[in-house]
Formats: sequence, structure tokens, C-alpha cells
Amino acid sequence: MGVWWRHPYAHPREQHQPLPVILMASTIVPAGVGQLSVAAVAGPYWSITSEDLVRGLATSATSGLAGSEAASRLVRYGANTPASKSSASALNVFVRQFRSPLVLILIFAASVSAFVGEGQEAAIIGVIVLASCVLSFTQEYGASRATEALKQRISRKAVVLRGGVESSVSAEEIVPGDIIRLSAGNLIPADCVILEARDFNVSEAVLTGETFPVLKAAGRSDADASVAQRNNAVFTGTSVRSGTATVLVAATGPRTEFASIAAALERQIPETDFARGIRLFGYLMTEIMLAIVIIVFFANLMLHRPLIESLLFSLALAVGLTPELLPAIISVTLARGARAMAANGVIVRRLDAIENLGSMDLLCTDKTGTLTEGVIHLDGWFDVDGEPSEEILLWARLNATLQTGLKNPLDEAIAGIPGESASLGAFAKVDEVPYDFIRKRLSVAVRSKDGGDLLITKGAVQNVLETCNFVATAKGLESLDEAHRAAIDEKFRLWSADGYRVLGVATRRFEGRGAYDRKDEVDLVFSGFLLFLDPPKQGVENTLAELARRGIAVKVITGDNRYVAAHLAQAIGLRSGRIMTGEDLSKLTKSALFAGVQDTDLFVEIDPNQKERIVQALRSRGHVVGYLGDGINDAPALHEADIGISVDSACDVAREAADIILLKQDLGVLVRGVDDGRKTFANTMKYISITTSANFGNMISMAVASLFLPFLPLLAKQILLNNFLSDVPSLAIASDNVDQDQLRRPRHWDIGFVRRFMISFGLVSSLFDFATFAFLLLFAHATASTFQTAWFVESLLTELAIVLIVRTHGAFWASRPSPLLAWLTLAVAIAAIAIPYLPLAAWFGFVPLPLPVLAGLAVITALYLLASEATKRWFFDRDRHRGYRSIFATLRKSRKTLGTQY
Repeated sequence: MGVWWRHPYAHPREQHQPLPVILMASTIVPAGVGQLSVAAVAGPYWSITSEDLVRGLATSATSGLAGSEAASRLVRYGANTPASKSSASALNVFVRQFRSPLVLILIFAASVSAFVGEGQEAAIIGVIVLASCVLSFTQEYGASRATEALKQRISRKAVVLRGGVESSVSAEEIVPGDIIRLSAGNLIPADCVILEARDFNVSEAVLTGETFPVLKAAGRSDADASVAQRNNAVFTGTSVRSGTATVLVAATGPRTEFASIAAALERQIPETDFARGIRLFGYLMTEIMLAIVIIVFFANLMLHRPLIESLLFSLALAVGLTPELLPAIISVTLARGARAMAANGVIVRRLDAIENLGSMDLLCTDKTGTLTEGVIHLDGWFDVDGEPSEEILLWARLNATLQTGLKNPLDEAIAGIPGESASLGAFAKVDEVPYDFIRKRLSVAVRSKDGGDLLITKGAVQNVLETCNFVATAKGLESLDEAHRAAIDEKFRLWSADGYRVLGVATRRFEGRGAYDRKDEVDLVFSGFLLFLDPPKQGVENTLAELARRGIAVKVITGDNRYVAAHLAQAIGLRSGRIMTGEDLSKLTKSALFAGVQDTDLFVEIDPNQKERIVQALRSRGHVVGYLGDGINDAPALHEADIGISVDSACDVAREAADIILLKQDLGVLVRGVDDGRKTFANTMKYISITTSANFGNMISMAVASLFLPFLPLLAKQILLNNFLSDVPSLAIASDNVDQDQLRRPRHWDIGFVRRFMISFGLVSSLFDFATFAFLLLFAHATASTFQTAWFVESLLTELAIVLIVRTHGAFWASRPSPLLAWLTLAVAIAAIAIPYLPLAAWFGFVPLPLPVLAGLAVITALYLLASEATKRWFFDRDRHRGYRSIFATLRKSRKTLGTQY
């Protein structure tokens, strides 16, 4: 029998042009491969019966592929990943260093120099440019490799049937012909055809844009059906919302629907404030650079200086003004931060998220597993009258152990209660109605030896009650009237206020039959309660206090009832005075929620789709919001938050939506991650501060001086050497120590701060530059070569000095730099003084400096050090007061807003 099939080696753009394939009982062969021909019956795989598809893929619906056959197909079809994007190979990264416009311009200028006979000048510029590119390459490539290694630690898994045994297999190792078990919360790893399904709802918004989940079932679809109309197939990248299914893999990797439009489907990550700030900073520096370069170049031509010399000087100034190592510094700092966080149990899926984590000032979290131990215990099983009941426990165990849908800790707690297996053995499972987040209940039908069926339903008390018309009391079966409802609600409230999570249990007897569905959840008998306890996590009060000391508030968003949430909050020291329920929230407009969300302590009885609204409202209030979630319905809120946080044990959907994965479900791990994020931010800002202080001031001073001196203050090759040497200590910034005061509050990118810093410290730098010029011309009567040599030494020493000054907000002598930064700074300082006396000095146009000149430069550098320290204290004190005024203004505005909204 023949079908139309996608060629396993087709280019992604050709995937929607089905190729003829021969389906045989033992193999699948693309037409044209071998000597077989196409048979008469043809069609896309979703239009073929599942039995024919199983035969054609040489697999078994009951045992799957053999392990050896799966390995063979993995070699034949390749890994189950979309077509790879631009590779981060060493060669690609190295070549990328030469794509910088500045580097290309310098290479062009060096070529022109060589063409006009300035071979030595061209060679020196070429060597310095190559050295700078190699320096940047080593940092960026090392960072990219480290990042890839961390991502491998959180690879996705799937439950696959091979050789008759279910096992967890990496999603990348799935091949056509594999049989996969899917349940709620799974991300679908390949394009598949459904063999069996129960209440199987799939979210396909990523492919079709359809907001609501689509019910899927076994069967056939029309050959010309669109993706949205193929109700017997599921596709890579979509997710299971409810129910269970067994599916047959039909296409993997670049042959999937997802891969064919991967570029359009790729999640558009919003630009972080820090990334946007870096981009704007780059624009600012580029504008300044272009203005200065053009003015200096034409001014030197008007002064009748040589064209090539003026061109090289102007371009060298551009290099000196440009923070060309900033991309490498950011990459290294982020990669180092990611490695430090990984060592502390935090895996970063997106490097940009590190800065957001450091900026976070509000954390939204559920309580289970983060504020509580996460190990739920079944503490009681009671009938409607509140008396212990072994029958309720038996029904609960049957329901929990026989269901095959969404795994959850409540069922695990029930199954962990010891009991006689003989009691369970007296019943056989007939069918189940899986749990979903709308019904909030799970039903299992069992058959006893007498032949009658019993439908056992358990779930949230209110959701179970709505299916009941009767209640089982000590007196017998009674109608469920208002008095009984009030008694049930009172027990529920009292147990909840003591911290118990309470589920209801209901039953209904049927005559034996083969299948059940949601329509059978009517006229049930409310039979009893299950009480679960999840105690507060040990030490969580201290962890919450640590977050508060770092300026991070915590708000609880939970589906649990108000009594349980308030009891926990009081036990761990969180405020619980202002509670908003899901019902309250559903009545609020967007503006009303914006007004009320700020002062709410606990969000309780929240429906999954309300979490996103809460996060959105908090962000609109100016907060940088982190959201910690691990459930199926947490994905929208994780996407909406500035920083999505999940745990390694979370469902696939939540892990994929998160920016950061905690290897341990512990807020203490997150506290350390916040510290690492703030260290990363602080060290990145250090390089920007260095670039916008001495470097910027020196280049501006040099540009001005070139307009008035009868010679160039520095030759182009001297500027490039100065720039290269001053960048060397910057490579150690990623590993520098960070003062504790910089970790105490969230840090945000502020382009205004950068501009004020640049003006303040740039002016101080230029002031001492002009003092140096005056000393060399008026007191030392320096020649052109002596002036250039002395200015090279002094400018390099001041750039090194400013590294030690601006790396800390406190006194520089009280904050110890990292050993690597200290030694590199010292080594470059020694090199700066020694270069004029070395044999290579003549290549760069340097001459030995007289001792009085060196002494004068030492005095100027020391005075610059003291002046910069004084400027730093004045600047940060003034900026701190500015920040306080901004906070008070925000608070006044918030109060005014709240007053008008209410």
C-alpha cells in the first residue's frame, strides 16, 4: 500500500510538498530510494488509518519499537530538533569579531597606509586590531560554550514505549514509529497520530492561534485538512491541557509542522530594560563618536596636516571612544553569572533574564513546595458526620491508584497510605474521567465481584458538591438539602482554618457497562472528606526575611481556599490582612484591578486564567515581577512576568515558559540567584562606568588638543595601543568582587544615571588632562615625541586608576578587588611605565622620559585619584537623594491613583 509522505531528508521549505513513499510491513522507503514504486492508494499521514500507519512504520501499538531499531532510525532521520540555527562554532564566532564597522574601517585604513608606503604603521595597526579581536573571541566563545553546557542540564523528556516497556527518553531521541504516552502538562515532542485518547484536550495556539484547547481523538482527517482541522493528529510544540492519549510518531525534527514555520513561531522575547539601555547607550556613544571624528578629521585637514595621518588619528579616536569590548564583557559577565547560579542550583535558560532577576522587586508564588515542604501527607479520611471511615479511604485509594492522567502529589499521598492490597484487588477498573482544571475533579469507575459498577469522584469540595443530590449520613441516604450543605461547609471551613487542604469524595452505583464520561457525574452521593497537610517549610521565615532585606516583596497567588492560605501566611510571617478571591477579581475592571492589586496580600481561590491578569496589573504598577510556577496553567503568567521561574520537576509547559529553572524547589536557592543576578548587573555597569569616565575624558581632551597643538597629541598607533592595554584589566571585571551594599536593593538600568556619570567624571578627567598638557608644555618644555610618550603613560595610568575608583561606591581602599583584576591592573601599569624604555618603543614613536617628567606625571595621577574619589562620593550621595525623591514622588502618585480609582 502506498501513501504520500514527507521525505525524511527534505529541505524545510519542501516539507509541505508530500513525497511518495512505499509503506511495507517491515520498512518505510522514500520513493526513488531502492527499486520500489508507488502503489495506487495515496494520501497524507493524517488521512491514513492508524492500523495502516502502524504497519507502514514497522512498529507495534502494544510494544513500540525495539531499542536497536530506534537507535538505527535515530541515525537515519537525525535528532528530533528543528533545523539548527546559526552555529556558535569557533570559526563563526571568530569571524564575527571582524564584522564590526570600526574594525573594518581600521583594516581599510591600514591597507591605505600600506599602499602609500607606511608599511610599519599598517603592520602595527593590523597587529593591534588582530589582538583585540582575539581577546574578544576568547571571551565570547568561552561564554557561549558555557551557556550551551548549562542548557543541556534541563533537556526535555517524554514517556516512550520501546520493547514493551515504558521509559523516559530525551525528546531529541524520539524517532518516527515511536509510541508515546501523553498526559496533562506534557509538551508534545513530535508530530503524531492518535491511537487512543480519553478527554484529550490540546492547546494549539502556538500553531493555529486558537485560544481554547481542541478536543482530539483517534480517527482519520481529510487529506486536504488544515493543521487546525486535523483532529486525529497532534503537533510538536503544542501542549496537553487535559486527558491522556497514546500516539504514534509520524514526523520528527525539521520535518514537523513546527519546524516548517519555526522562524515565525519562535517566541518573541521582550527586550529587557537592561538590553534596551545598553542599546541606547551604544547609540549615544556612536553619535558622540561620529561627531568628534568628523570634526577632528576636517579640522586637521584645514590645519594642513597629512591626509593619511589625519584619517588614522580620527579613526583611532573613534576606537578609543567606542566601548568595543562591551559585547564581550556582557557575554562573559552573564555566562559567569549563569555558571555561578548553576553551582547554587539555578539554571538560566535565557541569559538576558539574569539582569531581570537582579532587578526583581516583587515575587509572586504559589505556596505548595515553595512556602511549604511540598511533601503532602494524607492526615484524615472522614465520613460526612466527621467520623473516621475506612470505606472513604478505600474509595480514595481506588481513585488515586487506578487513574492514569495527571500525576499529582495528592494522589501520591493517598497511594502512600498502607492498607490491604486484597481490598483493592476486589475491584477492577472499568474507565475514568480524567481531571481537568475546569471541573476540578477526577472520576474512576470500578467493578466489584458482584458485577455492579461504582463511580468514585474526588476533587475540590465545592466542585464535587455541585454534582451531588444526595448525602450519605449515619442514618442512611438522604437528600442533599441546605442544612446538609451548611454542615459540610462548616466542617470544610474549620479544617481549612487549621491549615488542612480538604477534598470531597462522592460515589454513584451503576449497572455494569463499558464506558463513562463527564455526563455521568450527576446525582452523586456526597460521602466524605480527605484531609491533607503540607506544613510550612523549615526556615522559610528566614528566607522571606532575606528577600525583604533585598527589597523583594512576596505575594501569594494560589488556587487554595482563603482559610488555608491565611493560616499559612500567619504561620510564616506574611501579611494576610487583605485577601482577594478569584470571585472578587472576576468582578473587577482592568483599572480597578490596577488600583487594588498593590495592597492585596493574598490572592486565593484563583482560577488559572486569572494569574496572568494579576501579574499584568502588578507590572503596570511599575514593579519588576518574578513569577514562580510549576503547573500546566502557570505558562501564561510565566510569559507575562518579567522573570518566569519554574522548577526542574515542573511539567513541560511550565519549564518551557520559564526563563530560569530552580533545581531545588526552595526560595533559598532563589535568594542566591538574586544575589548572582545583582552581581552580574553591578560588574557590567563597572565597565560602562570605566568607559564613560577616564576613557571618554581622555579621548575628548585629545580631540580638543589636536586642534591647538602644532602636532598630534598621540599618533594613531599609540591611541590603539593605549586602548588595547586599558581593555586588558576589564576582562577580569566579570570575576570582580561586589560590595554588599550593591546587593541590598534591586538595580535598574538608568540612561540618565549613565549620562550624569559620564559628564561628571569626564569633566574631571579632562580637567587633569589639560593640567598634564600645561605641565608638559609650560614646565617640561616637551618636544612632540616626549609629549606623546608622557601623555600616553599618563592617560593609561589614569584609565587604570579609575578602574579601582568606580568599581565600588565606597572608599576604594576599603573595597578589595578580585585578585585577577588587581594583578592585571598592576601589570598593565608597570607595562605603561616600562614601554618607553623597551626596544619596541621606537616602533610606536616613544622616547625615554626624564625622571622629573615621570615624577610630575605621578603627582598628577595621584591628585586625579583623590579628585575622582571625592567626585564619586559627591555623585553617589547626590544620586541617592535623587532616588529617594523619586520614590516619594511615586508613592504620592500611587496614593492619588488609589484615591481616584476608589
